[in-house]
Amino acid sequence: MENENAPLSLGTEKIGKLLMQYAIPAIIAMTASSLYNITDSIFIGHGVGPLALSGLAITFPLMNLAAAFGSLVGVGASTLLSIRMGQKDYETANDILGNVFVLNLIMGIGFTLIMLPFLDPILHFFGASEETLVYSRDFMVIILSGNVITHMLFGLNALLRSAGSPQKAMMATIYTVLINVILNPLFIFGFKWGIQGSAFATVISQAIVLCWQMYLFNDKNFFIHWKKGIYKLKKKIVIDSLSIGMSPFLMNAASCLIVILINRQLIRHGGDLAVGAYGIVNRVAFLFIMIVIGLNQGMQPIAGYNYGAKLYDRVTAVLKKSIFYATIIMIAGFTFVELFPHAVASIFTTEEQLVSLAVPGLRWVFAVYPLIGFQMVSSAFFQSIGKPMKSIILAMTRQVLILIPLLLIFPNHWGITGVWASMTVSDFLSVLLAGLLLYLEFKNTKSPKLKTQESL
Repeated sequence: MENENAPLSLGTEKIGKLLMQYAIPAIIAMTASSLYNITDSIFIGHGVGPLALSGLAITFPLMNLAAAFGSLVGVGASTLLSIRMGQKDYETANDILGNVFVLNLIMGIGFTLIMLPFLDPILHFFGASEETLVYSRDFMVIILSGNVITHMLFGLNALLRSAGSPQKAMMATIYTVLINVILNPLFIFGFKWGIQGSAFATVISQAIVLCWQMYLFNDKNFFIHWKKGIYKLKKKIVIDSLSIGMSPFLMNAASCLIVILINRQLIRHGGDLAVGAYGIVNRVAFLFIMIVIGLNQGMQPIAGYNYGAKLYDRVTAVLKKSIFYATIIMIAGFTFVELFPHAVASIFTTEEQLVSLAVPGLRWVFAVYPLIGFQMVSSAFFQSIGKPMKSIILAMTRQVLILIPLLLIFPNHWGITGVWASMTVSDFLSVLLAGLLLYLEFKNTKSPKLKTQESL
């Protein structure tokens, strides 16, 4: 592991240096992960066809739902780990590792056993037509079969990052991506396995890297590692982890519902290719969202540790710096996509009709991106300091109370344009709500003025 004293430095090192130390590896990892998703779609688009891209987009809700259960454990436990480290409670920190392993095992296998028998009707409900169902089914059967591997991989990676090993967490993601990018064209173009080849590449790459992660946590010199007695589920750890993880869980679960509604509205107003266009927009949008998520992952252990240690000035400092950097990232995304939407869409397919459907979607969705970084950091901040309810309010208001009504109303008047516009308006209103909640948090919190080392 990088540095056994890393947890202690979270409370003493300069905030700017810490944020770079923790965020840059996470950003690199998230960017690599997003670029994998993009190249995955490119391989499928060019190697299998435009309808395969639509079939892939149909699977997004199920992928989001699987991610929801993964984040329920991984994100919640990693935040709890940071807070316990700030409190110097290393015994509980080690128990968290064992509990995460068991919880991911239960949820990963359970999700697969529940979903696989009903896969076809689920995909039909998500909007699959007879033309796209074959692609969706072939892809998801393999992905669901390896779901427990995915859960375990992301859960342990979150703990690696929070335990003071951001470089190892970054390398785990990069190794997964590199193996995947090598296997994808081999399986799709070389072995002619079609969209199934892409799914096999995903599961195999994750399984290889998971073995490496298990080895890392076998280091007895690291303050959390595999040992007897940590695998028994402890009520407080389970409840606290799931409570903190409820915010990202609900965000992903709501995202599942939203994507179903988006797909159904796009099919209704534009057909199967319109869903493929959303698949392109989604992949590009998530490139920049994942970069900010990486920044948030770097912020989380710093904010959580210092909040647990009652170093509130440092908590405020990391929040401000994270908002600044997130805004810069999203402005860059906005500028690039608004200037070159046709070139961006053309990367995924040579089908001109599909490109023409994706271009307006890119323009609409990226219209408010300069403001979205603030909302994303605010939501992650509440989660990082163990106040998940405000993070849940942000997620639920944006995705359920605002976006769902807009998706039911706007497309009836403006067709496909109404679908894209719904996302833009919802994002803008969620930024206003984030600002209000953050203002109220700092106005109502009477934080003690602690004397800390020069660190800001």
